[in-house]
Amino acid sequence: MRPAPMGLVPRTGRAVRGVLLAVVLACAATACSAAGRPVDLATVSSVDRPQPVGVEVNPATTTGAATQVPPCDPTASLRPANNLPQPGNMPAGSTMRAILDRGRLIAGVDQNTFLFGFRNPTSNALEGFDIDRVRDVAAAIFGDPNKVQYKVITSAERIDALKNGEVDIVVRTMTATCGRWVDINFSATYYVAGQRVLVDRASQITGIDQLGGKRVCATKGSTSIARLRQSPAPPEIVAVDNWSDCLVMLQQAQVAAVSTDDTILAGMVAQDPNVKMVGPRFTEEPYGIGIPKQYEDMVRFVNGVLERSITNGSWVTSYNKWLAQAGERAAPPVGKYRD
Repeated sequence: MRPAPMGLVPRTGRAVRGVLLAVVLACAATACSAAGRPVDLATVSSVDRPQPVGVEVNPATTTGAATQVPPCDPTASLRPANNLPQPGNMPAGSTMRAILDRGRLIAGVDQNTFLFGFRNPTSNALEGFDIDRVRDVAAAIFGDPNKVQYKVITSAERIDALKNGEVDIVVRTMTATCGRWVDINFSATYYVAGQRVLVDRASQITGIDQLGGKRVCATKGSTSIARLRQSPAPPEIVAVDNWSDCLVMLQQAQVAAVSTDDTILAGMVAQDPNVKMVGPRFTEEPYGIGIPKQYEDMVRFVNGVLERSITNGSWVTSYNKWLAQAGERAAPPVGKYRD
């Protein structure tokens, strides 16, 4: 069993909270309160559970675009060139040549989503299905999958990191949408997920239709928030920076459920057997690699890398290593192109 990423609250945390409560009660009994004021022990029943930094309740919905969104097929990308250049020999004047000359690929990734992008607490290395995609691109440019500078970003930071030139690519469970296409480019779809619901194993909730008025966790800047608001029974949204924060809040009973892509939820189930996914998929989430809007040659190059990873079997190998435990059949997506 793989070790869980650092920062998650184990179930023994309930025992720790019990110790904290005992300390508070002991302090009250010995008149530790300010100005010697007596404390009524009958009113001391619990200690407030700490929340992750940056929690927002019912945040504004964002589309990823500041202008009116034209209709599109968000899964249709730019057709790759007929042949990929040899590693270490990128075309003069190309985006890939600039990356080669710099000596490293700069990739925006996650370090808190188990199975997709997480930091192994034993080796401190970033690992997961998304990280494998980054390594494929680096190998195609340099001939070395390790020539990567990883920049850890949150869901809400993905678009700006690309627009501001902080990264060359973003590979972070990112759904391609028409709104996001306004601001950035996407590769062809490299994985298709679907949104579901995660609850405590003892919960009676069986699906999205039972979340009305309940506190449900999702990350800022994710499409999950907009999808939840479209539900016939909208919940109260609790927005956090990272998906691991949602698992912590569910473990501490600060939210009734977490809702996002089933592959992300599968990572939480793998970390904590006391939670479960319920209900069917109620969305389709095509993941694409984000690339700055002006670098269309990089889009075509990345699409060539993705096609090669599917034909040579490395996509399936990566899937079997990280995602087979989610229970879905390894089915590489077929690239769709608009030109």
